[in-house]
Amino acid sequence: MAFLTMDTRKLKDNFDYLNKLFKRHHIKWTVVSKLLSGHKAYLAELLKLGITQLSDSRISNIKALKSINPDIEAIYIKPPARRSLKNVVQYADISMNTEVRTIQLLSEEAKRQGKVHKVIIMIELGELREGVMRDKFVDFFQKTFSLDNIEVVGIGTNLSCLYGVLPTKDKLIQLSLYKELIEAKFNVRIPYVSGGSSVTIPLLQQKILPKGVNHFRVGESLFMGTDVYNDKPLEGLHTDVFKLTAEIIELTKKPRIPSGRLGTNVEGESYDFNEEDIGATSFRAIIDLGLLDVEESHISPVDKGITIVGASSDMIVLDLGENEQNYKVGDLVEFHLDYMGMLRAMNSRYIEKRVVSPPR
Repeated sequence: MAFLTMDTRKLKDNFDYLNKLFKRHHIKWTVVSKLLSGHKAYLAELLKLGITQLSDSRISNIKALKSINPDIEAIYIKPPARRSLKNVVQYADISMNTEVRTIQLLSEEAKRQGKVHKVIIMIELGELREGVMRDKFVDFFQKTFSLDNIEVVGIGTNLSCLYGVLPTKDKLIQLSLYKELIEAKFNVRIPYVSGGSSVTIPLLQQKILPKGVNHFRVGESLFMGTDVYNDKPLEGLHTDVFKLTAEIIELTKKPRIPSGRLGTNVEGESYDFNEEDIGATSFRAIIDLGLLDVEESHISPVDKGITIVGASSDMIVLDLGENEQNYKVGDLVEFHLDYMGMLRAMNSRYIEKRVVSPPR
């Protein structure tokens, strides 16, 4: 069985780096834990870092989190489905919302449970995912403020996730001004301007983040060490907190070009081959990992001498060239993953999840 490892030392290094960065700028941040898919061993390691607020987009993951630490503040970071409102109020302390009717139903459910449910109102700033349209948000807040058992604790926005619309100083100034407008018009205080995420960290480092933005939601940069804005590693962070490992189950010298009439493979793909590879051979290895677990486009071998040449449902084929490292059947091959690769691997029940704590 292939396995995924979390390096707790590198995770702590990344957390400490980001925590110092945010503290230096007086910003509260929440760790977005959805990448961990509710895996309790991984969540437990995360909580050891001293985190006080976590965010997730799955109620089952928040339930797992609360079973480890009932006192942790949990944010449900997408508009709640009406059929899950009972669980949202029961397990999430805060939810992000874009529909007045949904908040009305949250109010009713919170009253039944004897709770005050906190909400962050998401504003549309151009990404066209979730968000109240800017010409309607004043009326939206007015209706929300009239509801019992609901406390508005923030205004927020989502950028970059759907179309890749990047955060800018101007967009985030807009968000901060909307918060000030609402506070002035309704004589209220809104604690959070949740305008930051992993993609916004470079604006903070460049000292161009508007001072009004005081809340960040960060997952990818913590777990993957990525500068999402520039699509590269973020200096100062580890990019290999997680590593995927699979065993070689066949290793044979084979032709580089298949023989026979070619159609399409299981993914509906067809292949073209270089003429210079006609008659050429190389060592090809099959590993116990496939498309049921992860797409090969989202992983890369740690050994730069290895090339992924294809995948089927339960096997991935590697080209080892002349096999200069003398791999053999039973040996393990390590892979780096990108964010989408991690999401897939975490949700595969065929991949074992392990924790490692190397000494410094």
